[in-house]
Amino acid sequence: MDFTTTIIDWYLQNKRDLPWRRTRDPYLIWVSEIILQQTRVEQGLPYFINITRAYPDIRSLAGAEEQELLKLWQGLGYYSRARNMLAASRVIMDRYHGVFPGDYASIKALKGIGDYTAAAIASIAFNLPCPVVDGNVLRLFSRFFGIERPVDTAPGKKEIRDLALALIDPDRPGDFNQAVMEFGATLCVPSNPGCAGCCLRSGCLAYKTGRVHLLPKKSIKPVIRDRTLHYMVMTYREGNEPGLFVKQRDGNDIWRNLFDFPQYPEDSGSADAGPLPLKKLTRWFAPHHPEFHGVTGPVKHKLTHQNLSVWFYHFHFSVKPRLPYQAVTFSDLKFFPVPRLIDRYLRDLFIFAPDFLNFEMDDGPARSNKINPPLH
Repeated sequence: MDFTTTIIDWYLQNKRDLPWRRTRDPYLIWVSEIILQQTRVEQGLPYFINITRAYPDIRSLAGAEEQELLKLWQGLGYYSRARNMLAASRVIMDRYHGVFPGDYASIKALKGIGDYTAAAIASIAFNLPCPVVDGNVLRLFSRFFGIERPVDTAPGKKEIRDLALALIDPDRPGDFNQAVMEFGATLCVPSNPGCAGCCLRSGCLAYKTGRVHLLPKKSIKPVIRDRTLHYMVMTYREGNEPGLFVKQRDGNDIWRNLFDFPQYPEDSGSADAGPLPLKKLTRWFAPHHPEFHGVTGPVKHKLTHQNLSVWFYHFHFSVKPRLPYQAVTFSDLKFFPVPRLIDRYLRDLFIFAPDFLNFEMDDGPARSNKINPPLH
């Protein structure tokens, strides 16, 4: 079986019609690849459309404010991708006068671009024979060639990269790379792959030996941390407009540079930790005495390496206090990039809030969570 010809023919007949496949513009291909690094196509497509509408070229992206880009990125997760993309666009403007570099080494040197993304851009935009090796390719090659080495080790990755380098079509490297990625994403999937209709089945060693469900092999299981967060949701009303206090995250923790609520300085390592006693919380507010309006939680939220269990404690101030946090009116919240978890809570807050906080969101319906009764 001619693996290369077979899979390219399959791709040309079965590929999904996606906007970044209708262009050779390296900027658009780059944006799509950064979005799709940790995101499914179905989820990433509307983000690609919105981001490239707002920033249609490198110059416009390089001139963007970080908060504006993060707001467009909101909900995708892995926000460092957006920050790295912004930094790389400014390097392209300064070092390459706004022209995307056309060789693999220069592409890979840009912030946020590794072997896989550099190979994808180089092959698709510049027709360079640089093979891509992502999770889809590792799975496809591991099964087809019956590779027993764990694919999350250097020897396993090298074996597959060497195979891809030998098989890539030098005249159609972009088609080959997109073919192996598309095949792994839509047919040779992790669970219940479409072996019955697979054009590679006759040459697939895993299929022949009944080991499809055993490959690829991995040597390391990711460590998942359980974590409980306690958020102080502090609302106020000044004049005719309600507002609340937010805090921009910094350091090397999750959601860097996004905004969330002030957090009670007790970060439990257990996903089953309950709510904090009200007496403990009220001491945190001294000398202020806000009204307590209840607690929401636990709200479960999964990240790649963390399982979050989150409690939201709602306090209301009758007079806007002086606190070391940023006060934001509800009408201005739409300009602040927030994690998806916070966005969902805010929508619920607007639905369940008492009359003094009545406010209409302008971008869609909310999803409600269970609102627990006040703590005693």
